[in-house]
Amino acid sequence: MGKLDVNLQLQRGSRKDFQLNLALPIPTTGVTGIFGPSGSGKTTLLRCIAGLESQVSGAISFNGQTWLDERQHLPCHQRPIAYVFQEASLFPHLNVAGNLRYAQKRARDSGPDLDAVVELLGLAPLLQRQPDRLSGGERQRVAIARALLAAPQLLLMDEPLSGLDPARKAEILPYLETLCRDSAIPILYVSHSLDEICRLADHLVLMDSGRAVAQGPLSDMLIQERHRLGEKDEVSAVIDADLVARDTQWHLMQCAFDGGALWVRDSGDAIGSRLRLRIRAQDVSLSLAQPQDSSIVNILPCQICAIHDDFAEAMQIVELTLGQQQLLARLTRRSVHSLALRAGMSVYAQLKSVAIIR
Repeated sequence: MGKLDVNLQLQRGSRKDFQLNLALPIPTTGVTGIFGPSGSGKTTLLRCIAGLESQVSGAISFNGQTWLDERQHLPCHQRPIAYVFQEASLFPHLNVAGNLRYAQKRARDSGPDLDAVVELLGLAPLLQRQPDRLSGGERQRVAIARALLAAPQLLLMDEPLSGLDPARKAEILPYLETLCRDSAIPILYVSHSLDEICRLADHLVLMDSGRAVAQGPLSDMLIQERHRLGEKDEVSAVIDADLVARDTQWHLMQCAFDGGALWVRDSGDAIGSRLRLRIRAQDVSLSLAQPQDSSIVNILPCQICAIHDDFAEAMQIVELTLGQQQLLARLTRRSVHSLALRAGMSVYAQLKSVAIIR
């Protein structure tokens, strides 16, 4: 397995009011989400990795190749990367097919098959259109295809959905999910949307004030760093599970993971598919005994491993383990007290809602 090591220092502004100062290894498999508030340095980090910040100092190495150190600053065009910006930039005088062929011709190495990329991103109906006849979501799909055809060893994506309205985001997200799941190219994905991160990322880097304050597998970060990840409604856990059975009568599917199995609505995925499930803490309640005659379909035995204070004074977060997986339950302090909940207790988690997010 290769790796991307970055150790960067950069100051900006006449009063040096922004400083990027971080050192971290970034996985070069799957999708690494880079998340944080506006102005935290997410885009600047990507620009440094791409070679677009001339004043940066430190070191960058990718799979044993040095891109930056005290002796050299490898130019952007010599780094085996592709960059998808917030605003898709296409050649206006070329139609979609021409834009794609141009990218393929300029690739330094043999890249993916053009027809395969067109199929992956659903571009066949768009090939003869000019860029000014495309929607925002369609332009971004073409920009992503062009980046893939450049045969990069690393794909950088800087908030590619930020300029799109909800309908266009819904249009392009399934294509991004397919890309992130099936591509062998490591992807660094910058976003301020936790929903996007949960759907697309495998690994997460949290940024704040120019520093990487935490990083790790997405499922771990959602539990351990929940206080950094948004408001109370965002607190959640994700579980990657295998689709093992289908109940056609009730339009449900059963998804198994090492801590049990969950029933979810039938999405039409094939048996054997790997799905990502998101469970919000506010949708989990606890019982000391296994509930009988309940309308809740998903009830799982689990163990309390910790109890933490919540954003709101009246609430607490209960951290639960199911096999190797973790869940969160958001309960009132009164409920925690009346049930005498404590670490180490065995309880039953009642999951009122489970969302398929990938």
